[in-house]
Amino acid sequence: MHDPPGVHLVRGAERSDEVDALATRLGGRVGLDGVLADLNRVAEPVRVPGLAVHAGFRWQHDDQTTRRWWPQGITTSADAGPDETFAGRRVVMTSAYSQRVDGVSWGSRISVVDVTDPQAIRYRHVLLVEPYVDGDGRGAARALHVHAGGIVWHGEHLHVAGTRRGFCTFRLADLLRVPDDAGLDVAGYRYVLPLRFGYDAVTADGHEQLRYSFLSLDRSTTPHELVAGEYGRDAMTTRLARYEIDPETDLLRAEEDGSARPLLIDERGIGHMQGAVVVGGRWYLTTSAGRYRLGSVWSGTPGALRRHRFAIPVGPEDITYWPSTDELWSLSEYPGHRYVFAMRRAWFG
Repeated sequence: MHDPPGVHLVRGAERSDEVDALATRLGGRVGLDGVLADLNRVAEPVRVPGLAVHAGFRWQHDDQTTRRWWPQGITTSADAGPDETFAGRRVVMTSAYSQRVDGVSWGSRISVVDVTDPQAIRYRHVLLVEPYVDGDGRGAARALHVHAGGIVWHGEHLHVAGTRRGFCTFRLADLLRVPDDAGLDVAGYRYVLPLRFGYDAVTADGHEQLRYSFLSLDRSTTPHELVAGEYGRDAMTTRLARYEIDPETDLLRAEEDGSARPLLIDERGIGHMQGAVVVGGRWYLTTSAGRYRLGSVWSGTPGALRRHRFAIPVGPEDITYWPSTDELWSLSEYPGHRYVFAMRRAWFG
């Protein structure tokens, strides 16, 4: 660990006017309630590979096999608030980024999944967009291009990791339905979520830039803390960071100059980290072993992590925690092997 003053985040300008203009053009906000009332896809409960997995599902066939969209981040209604539900439903959200196919990338999206009934799981994709006002003074939107390697749903906000740029923050109440005659190029998506503001990564001279490869929430601290970390291999850094969340705003606690500085940065992460979550001071990290070998979960504290081999499917990504069930949830990315799955935390000792 080291003193982290050279690395911090600065909150960008609020895009209230742009979001309002887009909402006016599209007929008003529908919020998360509107999306949950209009889920159009069906997931299948299946037996998921991995020694630690006790339950999970896979996406419907076109999502399971597409080479355009690659799942990355995961968060749940258990991150959002203490009752662990939204409008009485158990909800999982995942993120994915678009690879370039036929010369075109569609940016990033989230998937809203109702897992209240594990035998009747339904979901819908929502495109993440940057709102702006066009030359005619109307609200407009363009696809948001971030890797979305991790996401955190906390209160009314959704935070999406943006690697070197920091991360992006959305308000779920801003969710919008796109009518057929809207005249917007949003890749045919029925629902979009417009960016509210970003947390821009800032690095002082002489310090290594922190990459926000993944995010998670530690609800076991008071106040809650945002956990971030770096994917790295070979000589790349693999640091872990923690930021305090202001309970009054559900956003990062800022200093007088407007900067949010990490409580600590720990350099004792491990190579090929895809996600990390902390429960009561104990860390759980996922690592991938490529597209043909099962992934691992590491548990313990940085510098003293125990590897649990073959615990999870090939291509594991982000990880989150569901307190009431004492489960760790994760997901995997490779076509044909894409799962969302739960693990009993006790399995890791």
